[in-house]
Amino acid sequence: MASDTTLPSFKPLYQQVRERLVGRLIDGTWPPGMALPSEQQLAHELGVSQGTVRKALDAMSSEHLLVRAQGRGTFVADVEDTRILFRYLRLVGDDGRRLVPESKVTSVRQHKATEPARTRLELPRGSNVWTIERTRQMDDRVSIVETILVSAKRFPGLDRFSPLPNHIYSLYGSRYGIIIGRVIEQLKAIGASAKDAALLGCEPGAPLLHIERTALGLDGVPAEWRISRCLTDNFHYLSDL
Repeated sequence: MASDTTLPSFKPLYQQVRERLVGRLIDGTWPPGMALPSEQQLAHELGVSQGTVRKALDAMSSEHLLVRAQGRGTFVADVEDTRILFRYLRLVGDDGRRLVPESKVTSVRQHKATEPARTRLELPRGSNVWTIERTRQMDDRVSIVETILVSAKRFPGLDRFSPLPNHIYSLYGSRYGIIIGRVIEQLKAIGASAKDAALLGCEPGAPLLHIERTALGLDGVPAEWRISRCLTDNFHYLSDL
């Protein structure tokens, strides 16, 4: 069995294997939806035991990077899969229902990044960003108004996709090779602006849940800054720790 001298020695072996395999997601070798080689094949290729490979794949599955399908094999997770989508969608109906919101894009424009955008996305001065404005319906009612910012350099030609897909993370992965692996969210209560109130069908100043999210790719680089203003009279934010 061939040895892999590129694996560092200061981490448990399965973590070293996991990092190698995550690298294949980052560089696009394994795109979303792809079936992985068997554990036996991967073990032979990497020069480790099949048990070590299995432990690495189990870790990636628990991180929702892979999906195990009994009798079919292991696949790279696709955000279109409802199981993966709900990893990032935390709004739940007060009756316990998990609903997939339908999105309507109202504008896509490119412009110079503001200082807050440069900070959130770790961009150099003078960088351009895309700003996407959209509304999202839950139970046939507009419940979310969103502003999404991404680097124009990392997402060239984003305005060519019309309409932008409802699950925009699937576009990031399939067209740009950027798979979201982690999100950081900050929550606070705000009053609805006149503009948001008109879109949400509520009174100006009505209480909204303000969710500010930074989404990072598997390489740890911020890929998206998103600000969602949510009308939560029939929904709540669920965090299952």
